[in-house]
Amino acid sequence: MRPRQWVKNGFVLAPLVFSGAFLDSSAVFNVLMAVLLFCVASSATYILNDIRDVEQDRKHPKKCKIRPLASGIVEFPQAVSLLIALYGILIAGYFFEPGVIYIILAYLLLNIAYTFGLKHQPVIDIFIIAIGFVLRVYAGAVAISVPVSAWMFATTFCLALFLAAIKRRQELALTDQSGRKVLEYYSVTLVERYAEMAATGALIFYSLFVMSARPEMVATIPFVLFGLFRYWFIVESQDAGESPTDVLLSDWQLIITVVLWIVVAAWITWPAPG
Repeated sequence: MRPRQWVKNGFVLAPLVFSGAFLDSSAVFNVLMAVLLFCVASSATYILNDIRDVEQDRKHPKKCKIRPLASGIVEFPQAVSLLIALYGILIAGYFFEPGVIYIILAYLLLNIAYTFGLKHQPVIDIFIIAIGFVLRVYAGAVAISVPVSAWMFATTFCLALFLAAIKRRQELALTDQSGRKVLEYYSVTLVERYAEMAATGALIFYSLFVMSARPEMVATIPFVLFGLFRYWFIVESQDAGESPTDVLLSDWQLIITVVLWIVVAAWITWPAPG
């Protein structure tokens, strides 16, 4: 189920922060429910992927030890039963968050297509990963019934493309390429250019979003810029980045940057007393 990867579902909270609705208890409950449902959906996606790739993972020097199915910690019937149970939870979730479930359905279908073929298609594989993050933000907006700026979508998309491109770059540079067929079509230079384009786009779109929709949040731009710089520094100096979640959770400077961004953004968007 890879609970460490649930950090990615924090993107669902973005609309709550920018809308200033974090003092509304019903909005907080709804968006946390959306986060929970996305955790279930992402876990189901990982299980399906592990079932699909179990034989290939058993031949991989690293995955054969850390993947539950490939290592034998979990048996095939147990994995299938858990997958069915998670899908059952999502079906039940429809009665609480129908709008969010429709978005999660799109997320599941997209990842099923990825698992059963599209992950072998260069460029498309990176874009599917990025779309998953955009869907998370959209789900957060639907959960609290607020519109999402086109700038926020563009920012999220570019940031996710940056992380996905860096992930491919590190897989090319540090791992056995036989574990992922699509790497045959990439080169380190190519994916570095992708990452540079995406990082630049993320910064520009975020700045435009802030200046057009929330000009008072211009103070948060340095945190975004530092975060991008710090992340790339870690990739270059520590050979990290294959797992964005591991980088975020293991680097105290990135953690502080994210916390400060949240605090400053919340303070700026704090609703004025009635």
